Amino acid sequence: MKTLVIVTHPSMETSVINKRWAEELRKYPEKYTVHELHKVYPDGIIDVEKEQKLIEAHGNLVLQFPIFWFNCPPLLKKWLDEVFTYGWAYGSNGGDKLKNRKVALGVSAGITKGNYSAAGRYRYTLEQILVPFETTFLYCKADYRSFFAFYGTENEPGENVPGAENEAPASQLEQSALNYLKFIDNL
Repeated sequence: MKTLVIVTHPSMETSVINKRWAEELRKYPEKYTVHELHKVYPDGIIDVEKEQKLIEAHGNLVLQFPIFWFNCPPLLKKWLDEVFTYGWAYGSNGGDKLKNRKVALGVSAGITKGNYSAAGRYRYTLEQILVPFETTFLYCKADYRSFFAFYGTENEPGENVPGAENEAPASQLEQSALNYLKFIDNL
């Protein structure tokens, strides 16, 4: 079965990393379905039944998003809250639609990898910051397979450099897109 990739980026047209990853995924429609939440739900009103059926029609599930305030974009949080319902994603009355499903994350982080460390500026690793996602999937008895990350080159807070987290060399960006697909294929 195909892998469903839920892409959540509020300004995909100006994205570099997430946009490039989605472009690479779309080259292989027989393997991946790219589902952009902001395009499908510009008003933020989620069709829960449609989303649940979409997940059920696929094998693996990947959530792709940029790190926003050390979390996911608000629309993805809303999607998780509304789609992962009792009786569908978890619970004693059925609730097994994610059971044993391989799930993973694809994240772009504007901050350098060094800043995501015990000795770094923010004292926590990206793995630690993403624990709520892992815990959610474990709660739903899914097979959480970790995350793929692209770390950026953010400037110090207060420096107004639009898009600085996306200013990676083209070769690094291209390699990350290829490595992202390898990661997904090896779930």
